Amino acid sequence: MIDIGAIFFEPVFKEKIWGGDSLRNFGYNLPSDKTGECWAFAAHHNGQSIVKNEEYKGKTLGDLWKNNRELFGNIKGDKFPLLVKIIDAKEDLSAQVHPDDEYAFKNENGESGKTECWYIIDCKENSQLILGVNAQSRTELEEMIDNSRWNELLRTIPIKKGDFVFVPSGTVHALKGGTLVLEIQQNSDITYRLYDYDRRDSKGNLRELHIEKSKAAIEVPYVDKQFKPVVNKFKNIIETKLVKCDYFTVYKFDIKGKVRLKQDHPFMLFSIIDGEGNLTVNEKIYKIKKGDHFMLPKGVTSYILEGKISLIVSYI
Repeated sequence: MIDIGAIFFEPVFKEKIWGGDSLRNFGYNLPSDKTGECWAFAAHHNGQSIVKNEEYKGKTLGDLWKNNRELFGNIKGDKFPLLVKIIDAKEDLSAQVHPDDEYAFKNENGESGKTECWYIIDCKENSQLILGVNAQSRTELEEMIDNSRWNELLRTIPIKKGDFVFVPSGTVHALKGGTLVLEIQQNSDITYRLYDYDRRDSKGNLRELHIEKSKAAIEVPYVDKQFKPVVNKFKNIIETKLVKCDYFTVYKFDIKGKVRLKQDHPFMLFSIIDGEGNLTVNEKIYKIKKGDHFMLPKGVTSYILEGKISLIVSYI
C-alpha cells in the first residue's frame, strides 16, 4: 500500500432535549445550545462523519468502509463496527436499555445490538449515574415497572471525572445532568426508553416510551461486569487499558513529551480530550488539539505523538 497518513473527521452534531453547549469547549461550532451529541466517528444511516483532509476529503466514513475496505485491513462486515460520540448531558437522560445482537436482529430489521462504554471527561461534584436494576427476577422487574417504582428499581452508582463505565447490552442506564462523556459503542442507534421523568418536549408532548421492548431486553438480575483499568507507565506516556470486550478495546493515552508507537490493528480511532501537540505519520506532521478525531488506517505501521495530550483510543 502507498504511504498513507492520518484521516481526520468532521463530527456530526445532534440536538437533544437534555443537551447543552459544553461541546463548544472542544472548539466546535454547535447548531444550538441544546446540542447533546457529537458523533465523532459515525457511519450510520442516522449520521455520517466526513473526512476533512488528504485525498479522501469530503467522503463519509461509510463511503470509505464501502469503497476503500483496504483502509480497514479488508475486515469483513456489512457496516463499520463502531460509533464514537462525545455526549453533553446538561440534563438527566432517560433511563434506557439497548438490546443484545440477537434481540435486535430479530426485532429491529437486522440491526446490531448495542454494548457501549463511557469515559467520564467531566461531571459535577458528587455525581451519579444509573447502571442496572435492583429487581432480582423478571417477575419482580415487570411488577416494579408496571407500578412505576422507579426509585426502588433503578440502581445508581457514584462517578467522578476520569472514571470509566462499561455498559453491556441489556443494562438499564442513564447519565445524570452535568456529565460529559466520551462514548464508544457498537454501531447501532437502537434505544428503548424505559422512564423519562414524565418530561415533555418543546411541543409539550411526552416522549415515547418502549416499555414492552425494555422488559424483554433488560438483563435481570443485574450482574456487575465492570473492568478494572490496567495502568502502564513508560517514558513520556501513561497507557491505561480501560476495556477489552467482544466488540472493542479502549485505551487512554496521557502523553508528556514524545513517543513512537505501533499501529498493528485493522484501524485505530483517536479522540483528543485534552491538550495539543503534533502527530507524525509517514513523515507527515499534523497539528493536533482537543476536539480532534483521527483514524490511523491499515498501512500505517507506526506513528509519533508529541506534546501534552490526553487521547481515548479505540479499535476492534
